[in-house]
Amino acid sequence: MPQGGWLIIASGGLFLLLGLGAYFWGRSEEKAYYDSMPARRVDVREYLERLPFRPEPGALKLGGWLLMAVGLALLIVGGVVWLGR
Repeated sequence: MPQGGWLIIASGGLFLLLGLGAYFWGRSEEKAYYDSMPARRVDVREYLERLPFRPEPGALKLGGWLLMAVGLALLIVGGVVWLGR
């Protein structure tokens, strides 16, 4: 199985890139949503308390963290397999 080390490293890099993309996508959606709230809503309390809560940007950011963790683990395992041959 030492020949499969490059495949594990490649999939780890892909997971890491997908995780970074998902995290920054969620961060930009959250920023865009909260920056546009005062223009659309007159209720200041809603803006300050950030209600109604939108879980989508938080879910994207959390999914990004999880993908980055899996990608990092795959990179480490792939490096060990690659160097162990």
